[in-house]
Formats: sequence, structure tokens, C-alpha cells
Amino acid sequence: MKYAWWPGCVARGGTPELYTSTVAVLKRLGIEVEEMHDFSCTGAGVLQERNLKLGDALNIRNFAIAEKMGLKEIMTICSTCQGVMGQAHWRVMRDPEYLREINATIAEEGLEYMGGVVVKHLVWILVEEYGVEELKKHFTRNLSCLRVAPFYGCYILRPTNSLGFEKAPARETSLEAVIAATGAEVVDFRGKKACCGLPILLINQENSLKMVAQHTGTAKDLGADAMVTPCPLCHLNLDGYQDKAASKNRPGGQRINLPILHFPQLLGLAMGMGPEELGMPKHIVGTRELAATVRQKATVVNR
Repeated sequence: MKYAWWPGCVARGGTPELYTSTVAVLKRLGIEVEEMHDFSCTGAGVLQERNLKLGDALNIRNFAIAEKMGLKEIMTICSTCQGVMGQAHWRVMRDPEYLREINATIAEEGLEYMGGVVVKHLVWILVEEYGVEELKKHFTRNLSCLRVAPFYGCYILRPTNSLGFEKAPARETSLEAVIAATGAEVVDFRGKKACCGLPILLINQENSLKMVAQHTGTAKDLGADAMVTPCPLCHLNLDGYQDKAASKNRPGGQRINLPILHFPQLLGLAMGMGPEELGMPKHIVGTRELAATVRQKATVVNR
């Protein structure tokens, strides 16, 4: 299977280590992708609040490009992209007249969407198509030395009607499945399915920081060594604003110091890759101690 790959804007800008680690992991797994350079931003849900039809048109245009190239599955590494693209697809496939209106707009580029594209986040692909047992075959380290908290973000979990949960219920626990496959202990906590706070950061920073402190602080207090997310936007907030959130919301401003990993980085560690190759030194919350734990305590897997 070859996928049309849309990395998303943030992975090519604010979190370039996600792009780097994904490329390295896909190469090890032998998953073939063709990066789509003509794609536009999905609108991240923000554009859709202002102009729904424009936001949907941008995404249908992307689908038409992939379809024209003969690539029926689009892979994303961004929870927000997954949710926004999924919702756009759900709307047009239930309203033929709406799809005709959007196709009339993108016809100026010689494009027409016929409805044959499926959008899947990489974490879903690994669980549903690649297979967890096959994934394990590529691991050279058992990460039982780590306790890892999952954090999904909003868009990859809801609304479920546009995300295909009724046909693929395992998506609701896909991140835990991937974490467990590495040998790491899953640290479950209630906030794993909550919003990270980024959408309100610019209009209500106080509450956004409270959310960051609540999620990361709870996971840390439960003994997590790291938090893993499939959403680069969540990573930006949980990693970039964690210290500020702690200073305003923790007793005495005590630091939380919980590393936030992109989920391909966790896979890369299990594959024996080093922190530099995975871009971990680029993080705001330091990952040196975490990397040292893996280097010193992770057991070697003999295949």
C-alpha cells in the first residue's frame, strides 16, 4: 500500500522533529508514502468556524489531488488534520449538491473529487493495517523501563460519526496499543481525551495554562516518565507552555518537567534510534534524562 502523505503545517514548521522522526520510522517499517507538496492547510477548524464552505473546499481540493494521482489513502500525522479532513469528507459525502458546488469551485484547477479517498492517521494505520505484532518485529529495545501517559487531543476522538469509530472501535485506544507494543507501561489518566488548551491560548491564556498544568501535572504525579501525543498542536502547548503553566498553577511554582514525545519518537526509541536522529533535543522540556534511562535500562530485543 502506498499512501499520499500530508505531514501538516506544524510538522513542517513549529515541530520539525515530528517530520524527521516520522521519515525515519516509516523507512524502518517499509511503509511507502508520497509526500503531497501541492496540498493546502486543512484550516485546522479555525477557518471552518469563519467560513465552512471555504474550509471544506480546501480539503476537497486536497482529496481531488490525491485521487488524480491514483492514491486512495491519505496518511496524516496530525490529529487536527485527521479530524478536520474527516469532517469535510463526511459532509460532502452526505450532501451530493454540496459536493457539486465545491467541485465547481475546484474545477478551475482541472480538479474534481469523485469520493474515493480515505484519510487515516498513522497511529490508526499501524494498528489496523500494518498490525501491532508486525510493528513489534522492528523493535530492538523493550521500553519496560518507561511509564508513558497517552494524550490524544480533541480532533482524533470526536465527533465519532466522521471518524469511523463505529466500524473501527479500536481507534479509541490505538495510542495505548502502540505504547504497550514498545513494552512501556501505559499510565492511564482521565485527561488523556481532553483538550490540551491550545485553541483558547490567545483568547484565554489563564485557562489554557491551567489545562496544560492539569494534564501534565496529573500524569507526572501518577509516575509517568513521559507523555506521548499523536497531535503536533498538542505537543506545542504541552511542551512549549509547560513551565509557564507550572509557575502559575503548581504550589510554589514547582516544575512538572514531563517530556512530551511525538508518538513516532517513542517508536524510534524502541527501534534503537538515538535522540538526535529523532530530534528530541529540539524539545522545550528536556529529554536528556529520558534518553539516558532508555540507553541504560532498556533491554535488548533479540529477533
